[in-house]
Amino acid sequence: MKFVIKFLKFSFWLGFAGFILGTGALLALYFYLEPQLPSTENLKSVRFQVPLRVYAADKSLIAEFGEKRRIPLKYEEIPEQIIQAFLAAEDDRFFEHPGVDYQGILRAAVQLALTGERRQGGSTITMQVARNFYLSSEKTFLRKLNEILLAFRIEQNLTKQEILELYLNKIYMGHRAYGIGSAAQVYYGKRVEELDLAQLATIAGLPKAPSRFNPITNPERALQRRDYVLGRMLKLGFITDQMAASARQRPATAALHAAKIDAEAPYVAEMVRAEMVERYGEEAYTEGFSVYTTIDSRLQQVANLSLRKGLEAYDRRHGYRGPERRVTLPEPIEDESLDRLLADTRAVGGLTPGLVVAVNADAAEVYLGGGRRATLRLNDASWARAYIDENRRGPAPKGFDAFLAAGDLIRVQTVEKEDQLTWQLAQLPDVAGALVSLDPGDGRILALVGGYDFYESKFNRVTQAKRQPGSGFKAFIYSAALEAGYTPASLINDAPVVIDDPSLESAWRPENYSGKFFGPTRLRYALTKSRNLVSIRLLREMGIEHAINHAARFGFDPEALPHNLSLALGSGGVTPIQMAAGYAVLANGGYRVEPYFINRILDSEGNTLYTAAPQTVCEDCEVPATTGLQETAPESPQHPEAPGEPLPVAPRVISEQNHYIMNSMMRDVITAGTARRARSLGRSDLAGKTGTTNDQRDAWFNGFNSSIVAIAWVGFDSSAPLGRGEVGGKAALPVWIDYMEEALKGVEEKPLKMPPGIVTVRIDPKSGKRAAAGQADAIFEIFRSENAPSDIARGKDPDQAGATESGGASPRGTSELF
Repeated sequence: MKFVIKFLKFSFWLGFAGFILGTGALLALYFYLEPQLPSTENLKSVRFQVPLRVYAADKSLIAEFGEKRRIPLKYEEIPEQIIQAFLAAEDDRFFEHPGVDYQGILRAAVQLALTGERRQGGSTITMQVARNFYLSSEKTFLRKLNEILLAFRIEQNLTKQEILELYLNKIYMGHRAYGIGSAAQVYYGKRVEELDLAQLATIAGLPKAPSRFNPITNPERALQRRDYVLGRMLKLGFITDQMAASARQRPATAALHAAKIDAEAPYVAEMVRAEMVERYGEEAYTEGFSVYTTIDSRLQQVANLSLRKGLEAYDRRHGYRGPERRVTLPEPIEDESLDRLLADTRAVGGLTPGLVVAVNADAAEVYLGGGRRATLRLNDASWARAYIDENRRGPAPKGFDAFLAAGDLIRVQTVEKEDQLTWQLAQLPDVAGALVSLDPGDGRILALVGGYDFYESKFNRVTQAKRQPGSGFKAFIYSAALEAGYTPASLINDAPVVIDDPSLESAWRPENYSGKFFGPTRLRYALTKSRNLVSIRLLREMGIEHAINHAARFGFDPEALPHNLSLALGSGGVTPIQMAAGYAVLANGGYRVEPYFINRILDSEGNTLYTAAPQTVCEDCEVPATTGLQETAPESPQHPEAPGEPLPVAPRVISEQNHYIMNSMMRDVITAGTARRARSLGRSDLAGKTGTTNDQRDAWFNGFNSSIVAIAWVGFDSSAPLGRGEVGGKAALPVWIDYMEEALKGVEEKPLKMPPGIVTVRIDPKSGKRAAAGQADAIFEIFRSENAPSDIARGKDPDQAGATESGGASPRGTSELF
């Protein structure tokens, strides 16, 4: 008995000593580790890595940039059932324990002792927050002790709701998704409040092992984990038996969803990305900036479709180049094996890839992937004459078996015929193009398409492609001529000319597109018909330096323009966005505006970091044309984002008389000139100019009314010829018409207001001089009052000549013929 008592005493004192030593060791370890722990105060102001998001003007999402996909949510925005699911899966005593759950740790210790395996970690949500924000993921005793100490500290500084909010926004969910907001989008394409019970239980099961329980890469394990979470929710009383049973019956519905893009404007998105990196460096991708552009999502969609339609139409006119590639079809032909052959080929610009699996003279069966098939009939490929070169095609196809074979990878697209959608043979265009549209009132870009498909070619032809504008540049030459005293009735001889210019390699013999010469021609008619020789002689008469200085008013760099007579034919390299800025002056009354595409930049909290303040047209805030000084405009237009804040006033760069006359002449380009096809729009307020360069290497149409400017360009990136007849009015104008048909819906026509100092005179169409009263072929022409002709056409009675107002003689009324 004494032995037992002694043994018990010894054991007690030994245990007590062990307890004292253990406690002392733990305290020593605590006092050693505690000063080294990071402060948790910054958790109250934590900033998550949130991607850069780009929006259209109407808040439609254009793009998202960043390695981590995250949609931060406030605690109040998180549905209660989602919170319950995470508590059931990760920490059901979260609202009861002080940051460390002793019961959980004890269960983990017992499990480890009995099995030797770490099946339960015993980590609480608070401990996971400590680990995710401050510690590594290594599994060591020291890291675990730091985790526990940090959890206590976090619980002292933050409320349970704040801790849970941090956790649900920080936790990694797989596939670059961080937080529940992003996980709901990535796996289901939904907002968190739209998830059903089965889906939110699946998401709640992810944090334990995002790869092992991933519903996309491992759907069977994900279903097992989902059902476990549902069972835990049932046991805790969060859901009923019926709710759990119904959710367990739901099949797996997860699929990988990209950010839901509402507006297709990838070239604009890339412009924004580059600008944001320029401003903020690499933080642009992580600080949660929201950039609101000037893009009109409706017009952007129209621009995409219009350009693609125009490039496809050009491509079909020049014939079929054959399949993209040819593969050996498997035996037997099964959908799965065909899907593998198509796996690396994506749809481009609405053109679907497909494999020809069977073909005869009258039909071709095409496998489109995913079990889908299309049958093409010969009339669905009537355009597919063989391409020979840009000017020649082969004969019309007599049967599919003449140009298609089983194993051909081709493209098809849907077209509407007799109110039904049917498949048609297609091919990816080799030709490139661009379309940009802006508001001439302040320069905001409404739509921008830099090519057929951004993901095939990221080269933005709107801003990066310097191409010859051809006759489209004549608008600025003729405006310069009006400033030099010429009038729409001035005569210039349309006759052969040889230019021996030292800056040119050899003598230059320019021609009109038609190859014909028409003699003395009025400037209005010459612009309407785009007479090259008239433009060259006009430029030589008024002087190259005068024309270049005048072009600079429209935003063109004088140093980048050719200082020779080829300037008259648009031989200098310009971008479509530069042409849009230049034509905006002709559209808005004569004011210079700068194109811009970023309207606002917000930080992650919604605070405004930047708001655009573009120079804006204000006809009542007159600014001198020669200096552009804005301090002379006491009343400026008000900023739409900040009422009471004035916007800078756009300077006038050409006179209102110059603007009026140029508009009148350029409207004739549409009503009676090289852009007559645009009359199909049925409007009287449209003006513009076609542009075509040597050998038809570039085709343009530059057009506008007072509300909108649009520039369309078509050409090869290699500058190869487009082919005979592929002028601006044929290759580019249809793109412009398709776009403007939609863009002008609901836009009221505005008449061209005649400014002071303009007179209307009846003239003789052959001489440009004042017509006699009663002259049968007399026409009306407009002039600056100081330039109105006073001479009477030869053979006419001077006493019967008339005008609406009197005017002086014009020193430039007629040009010397040479």
